[in-house]
Amino acid sequence: MEYEGGWVLGTLDLSTNNLSGEIPPQLFNLTRLAGLNLSRNHLVGKIPSNIGGMTNLEWLDLSNNHLSGEIPAAISKLMFLGLLNLSYNDLSGEIPSGGQLDTLTLWSYIGNPKLCGAPLLKNCSEKVNEEKVNHEEGSNDSLNESLYIGIGVGYFAGLCGVWYSLLFHRAWRHKYFQFLDNILDWLYVFVALKLNKFRELRASSR
Repeated sequence: MEYEGGWVLGTLDLSTNNLSGEIPPQLFNLTRLAGLNLSRNHLVGKIPSNIGGMTNLEWLDLSNNHLSGEIPAAISKLMFLGLLNLSYNDLSGEIPSGGQLDTLTLWSYIGNPKLCGAPLLKNCSEKVNEEKVNHEEGSNDSLNESLYIGIGVGYFAGLCGVWYSLLFHRAWRHKYFQFLDNILDWLYVFVALKLNKFRELRASSR
């Protein structure tokens, strides 16, 4: 971008301006920019892939936004990039490598828990294993849920069968109540014997 009089826009600072929406790809057509600061706004969406055309860019700050998706591999083409700050967004995937990116530290990417690869300590293979474990745990949860539902349905069906037999089969109903009477009689005798024994032990201890 050139102004009247031949001046060239070297840096553009739009930080802390409450900007929202996606980053317009046309912004990265300012190929003569040396510095771009869009930090501390409310920007969403992905980082445009045509960022690789800003061949004169020396520093880029997109931190403290809500950017998502993977970091475009084209960013490795910025051969003069000495400072990159993508921290505290929602970026994901493996961090690109090559060119000036290999000289950056983890501070360029912190606050993006879904990112993996150097210079972060989180290995991308660990992320794959973590996703696999989460998928297996989700499958196990679904299996357990189906098992519990099956048990509940089976129990309900069995209970309905018992009540149907008691209501519509007189002989079965008679045997069922006779069985309950026998159980109650047994419990009565058992408790009575235990109480008598307890009384005898208590009397002998005096």
